[in-house]
Amino acid sequence: MRHEGGTPRRRIAAIWLLLVGALPGCGGHAPATATEHGAQTSAQRERSTGPTSRRVLRLTAMRVAQLPAPSQLPGLAALGSIVVATGGLDAADASVASITRVAPGAPRQIGTLPRAAHDAGSASLGRYAYTFGGGTAAGPIDTIVRISAAGSASVAGRLPVAMSDTSAAALHGTIYVVGGYTTSTPLRSVLAFRPGHSIREVATLPQPLRYAAVAAVGGRVLIAGGTDGTTARADVLSVDPATGRVRELARLPSAVAHGAGVALDGRMLVIGGRGDAPDSQRRAIWAIDPNSPRPGLVGRLPVALSDLSAVSRGDRVLVVGGRDARGRIHDDVLELRRR
Repeated sequence: MRHEGGTPRRRIAAIWLLLVGALPGCGGHAPATATEHGAQTSAQRERSTGPTSRRVLRLTAMRVAQLPAPSQLPGLAALGSIVVATGGLDAADASVASITRVAPGAPRQIGTLPRAAHDAGSASLGRYAYTFGGGTAAGPIDTIVRISAAGSASVAGRLPVAMSDTSAAALHGTIYVVGGYTTSTPLRSVLAFRPGHSIREVATLPQPLRYAAVAAVGGRVLIAGGTDGTTARADVLSVDPATGRVRELARLPSAVAHGAGVALDGRMLVIGGRGDAPDSQRRAIWAIDPNSPRPGLVGRLPVALSDLSAVSRGDRVLVVGGRDARGRIHDDVLELRRR
């Protein structure tokens, strides 16, 4: 009897509580609708996978060392914790053959290139850095030089044609060499180099390019700015090495050539550079996110510089050498750090 009389009362009370909880303004909270659930999921998805998921990037530049001598556009590459700079132009605008260990420790010369050269793209694969071509007093050269962390150098191959003013970036075991200049012609090629294999062309740029900023980000080779030798550009190109497809990804706020390109935190940094005028150097450091068409200003150099080189070291970037608006060649080693 107790069970028969008590069960209906408990059921009625439970139903009453459910009804009260479902009524807005009666001390309960109305259950979320399907639309509200969808909006919440969408917002969560945007936070976890969209551009807003990236940490805000703000960089400050600090002088951390001094090169043995001023250098304009040396090749720069990281071999694990060791960073080596190769060749470049000195304060008298003459090509140099020095191989310098920039880090760790105080920078010092550790070797010599087979031939003095400047304006040569450089990148690393495994235990070696490679430089591609370069300019000399007699004109561009076609050698691909392999450099060890100890400073030894040897010829590892030949480019299809002698060239200088190249830029290079490594991606998935291959180094991609972008643009350049022969004795008379700026180039539109993107070349692929793997040790022990013939160098080959994998893409053709929409226009000839020299002195472009280049970095490998998100499985693509990104190319920012550059010049045909007369006119600097503002476009940022994305190259898919697997298909050879080239598309415009974004545009810089202004045309920039002779800047440094490097990857950091899933973005490409474009550091310094200049416009068409030899004294139009820039201080700006721009970040290009592959998921956004708008580059963001993330820092400034202590002084406006072009013809500088940069390389990533974990969550920091080393910036080496450069030329200022007065034509002075710098010997600074800067480190870009998060604020």
